[in-house]
Amino acid sequence: MKTFCADVLYRPPVDELRFLPEGPHVCAPTRISWVAIQHGPDVPQGSINILSVDSGENESWDLDGRPGFAYPTDADDTFVIGLERHLVLADLRREDIREISPEVDADVDGTIINDGIVFEHGIVFGTKDLEFKEPKASLYFWRQKDGRLFRLLDGQTCSNGKVVLPHPDGSSKRRLLLDIDTPTRTVAAYDFDLDPPALSNRRVVLDLRDRDDYPDGMVLAPDGESVIIAFYNPGDPQYGQACQFRLSDGAMLTMWQTPLSPRVTCPLLMRVADKPKIILTTAVEHMSDAQRERHRNAGCLFTADTPFSDVTPSAVLRLA
Repeated sequence: MKTFCADVLYRPPVDELRFLPEGPHVCAPTRISWVAIQHGPDVPQGSINILSVDSGENESWDLDGRPGFAYPTDADDTFVIGLERHLVLADLRREDIREISPEVDADVDGTIINDGIVFEHGIVFGTKDLEFKEPKASLYFWRQKDGRLFRLLDGQTCSNGKVVLPHPDGSSKRRLLLDIDTPTRTVAAYDFDLDPPALSNRRVVLDLRDRDDYPDGMVLAPDGESVIIAFYNPGDPQYGQACQFRLSDGAMLTMWQTPLSPRVTCPLLMRVADKPKIILTTAVEHMSDAQRERHRNAGCLFTADTPFSDVTPSAVLRLA
């Protein structure tokens, strides 16, 4: 197994941006977008941010609510954001935001949109119980061609990292969906039928229940046969982890460590200075003052080398 130690890429200058960073995505050759889900433990607002990985300059736009994700589109500075309980289309420069989906989880209280993934037919995303206790969250598919929203699954607690793959049977009408419901500490696979949208044949492909941390964000590795998972550790270790696992047998292939920042939330692969790099977001959430003093890098964005020769381009929503 290979191990890489990550370096701090960006240290947010204010506590609001360090509380709960997540969802990094490539939005230009040298820029990434990321969300600060909320600006403090009792602050129900967050922001979308755009960071230059070359200069370290970060622009931030406050939002009227908590964003679970923000996906770049083919229109400049325009994103689809999972904001509270709706998907919204946001033109940042014009400060124009409009809802493009019905309300999610309309039949329950205390949930908001969390993590998801863009693929060629739209967005698969989940919600989370704000108290991280009850299985009342759900998994959804927003179909881009007609803007329809489909509930695929309920009974989740904190729906996190996802990967969409071609189905092993080669069908163009179905995909393979990998999904993390964080408290289960497993990665589940589903057969994902596209029309009509439905999930079936759940099976566990990665069992992580022997760990003392929690799987959070997830991306597909360039080999198409393994995934990289960020682990949120609520304890007090000296470093956080993101790990690459082979799907066929669960073997851990690579580990990235984030010194003095144990709550790793999401991974991103991108080319930086023509080298395949990993970028990791981390959080301060739930840390005591004493923990924050010890973990002085908590809430920073990190970068590290990878064993990969290339990276797969990030998906972009096409509005035209």
